[in-house]
Amino acid sequence: MEEQFESHRDHLLAVAYRMLGSWTEAEDSVQEAWLRLHRSDQSQIENLGGWLTTVVSRICLDMLRSRKARREEFMDEPLPMDIEDRSTPEQETLMADSVGGALLIVLEKLNPSERIVFVLHDIFAIPFNELASIVGKSEPATRKLASRARQKVRGQERLAQDDLLRQQKLVDAFLAAAYEGDFEALVEALDPEVVLRDDRETGTITETRGAIALAKRVVGRAKPAQVALVNGSIGAVAAPGGKLHYVVQFTISGGKIAEVDLISSASRLEQLDITLPFHF
Repeated sequence: MEEQFESHRDHLLAVAYRMLGSWTEAEDSVQEAWLRLHRSDQSQIENLGGWLTTVVSRICLDMLRSRKARREEFMDEPLPMDIEDRSTPEQETLMADSVGGALLIVLEKLNPSERIVFVLHDIFAIPFNELASIVGKSEPATRKLASRARQKVRGQERLAQDDLLRQQKLVDAFLAAAYEGDFEALVEALDPEVVLRDDRETGTITETRGAIALAKRVVGRAKPAQVALVNGSIGAVAAPGGKLHYVVQFTISGGKIAEVDLISSASRLEQLDITLPFHF
């Protein structure tokens, strides 16, 4: 049974990651499916791959609904701290192939049922009669869900991608200048009235205002950082050697970086929703 399950693991992880946009949650959902398989009457399972896909989909649907409820209470998803464990080349390839950063943002705009139906039907070609039982709706209602989700995705994906590409280029330029010590390039990327908020030194948040002052503070001192999606916007994660040092959130206005929030406090990190690595 374990060998059969392992033969389906990569597919299940790809399904779950497309639905959830979180590697750790995808792994959790697949692990839960393994536990449910142990508790089930396996003699009644005719198609193990189909059974596992259905179970993982239902688990993901529950997780998305729980996530939506938490966000309505102004709580964000926790940041998994096992960056090193999540960033093997095999996992990065799976995530890169799984879904682009722009699509992740668009999928966040769908309700849980729309998201599940869109991913399973439009990406994995699972028929509507099977999807209906997963989302607990009739087949015609499930078709309508898919149609509504498809319209939302097609209408917003290009706008989201174009905006993310512009943000990514600006943040890439900022990170490279900070790491390489290019003072002029740093200032060029910043709004003259930019604000840096940093919690690393005293445990409290300190502020630095103005492009010149911020550039002097970070030029040549920044750790290597990787662009990521932080709460749905372009940000960065500094995790040299697989150890998380800090996360950076950017607010961009008028084509310049207007605010930089550098976060290292564990309690604050736990409030961030991060997609890493970031790919289009």
